[in-house]
Amino acid sequence: MPLFNSVMRRAFRIACVAALTAGAVVIPISASTSSASPRHGDDRGGTYLALGDSVAFGYVPSTASPAPNYANQRSFISYANYVAWDYGVRVSNPSCPGETTASMLNVSAQSNGCENSFVGGASVPQGYRTLYPLHVRYQGSQIAYAVKFLTVHKHTRFVTIDVGANDAFLCQAMTSDGCTSTGELSNVGNEIATNLSAIYTQIRQVYSGPIVALDYYSLDYNSPVDNATSAFLNSVIAKVTTAYGGVVADGFGAFEAASGTGLNPCTAGLLIPVPGGCNIHPSHLGHQVLAQAIESALAGAGVQPTRWHHFHSKRH
Repeated sequence: MPLFNSVMRRAFRIACVAALTAGAVVIPISASTSSASPRHGDDRGGTYLALGDSVAFGYVPSTASPAPNYANQRSFISYANYVAWDYGVRVSNPSCPGETTASMLNVSAQSNGCENSFVGGASVPQGYRTLYPLHVRYQGSQIAYAVKFLTVHKHTRFVTIDVGANDAFLCQAMTSDGCTSTGELSNVGNEIATNLSAIYTQIRQVYSGPIVALDYYSLDYNSPVDNATSAFLNSVIAKVTTAYGGVVADGFGAFEAASGTGLNPCTAGLLIPVPGGCNIHPSHLGHQVLAQAIESALAGAGVQPTRWHHFHSKRH
């Protein structure tokens, strides 16, 4: 999830207001998988599969202080780690920074910096995954890994996913107008809906348990266009997720509540500070807030944590 030019980003957000009003079309499809080898281990206490993009990964930008160690994947902590602790389960997190809904299904598809990148008007066969280790080592697509993992690990208690923002970011990078036309935004919504339907279809073929989709927060709750951008993505994600028996974790609302009276996630410490402001990715505090949103969604689905009091006491 790279940070875009502020002018282009604002234009994209304004266009999202109109697209949200029009709505998105959900078109389920099927998709083939490629080979992957999930890591085996003792899952008698239950397992947890965390799918997604840079938010699920716990990505930290190079301009942060202290600087991240990209060679050590264990140094990146996300909401998935906090949720796993609360539930006393072993988490498998194959998420990849820059993953789009298309590249989650097919590693040859264009991503926003996972397997490949889009730079200077052209696709570049290099991304985070080709340079640095992920939390899980696997071949093929993220969904192929997920299907094999769920097939092997019959005691998986729940699956979480966050994906879709990079589809919009990629559209902005690939179009001359920054993806601000109604047709372009409609295409993005349809792409997310279609691919997310294919992702859920494959998961549901081997797994019938709880699926929680974490929706996207706003970068500034004082900004109607920022809020509209998140609402546009979240409306598509929610519609598909519920159609496949999943539930939505209110990351948008959780960040808003935690932003305080200023309604600014940056000044509230929810985003990673960088020179001149904040990056778009959550800080440790931000990830804890997102973990609480996921746990609330799981509780609503009848899945209760085992270490709630201990975990929350660690946040204060």
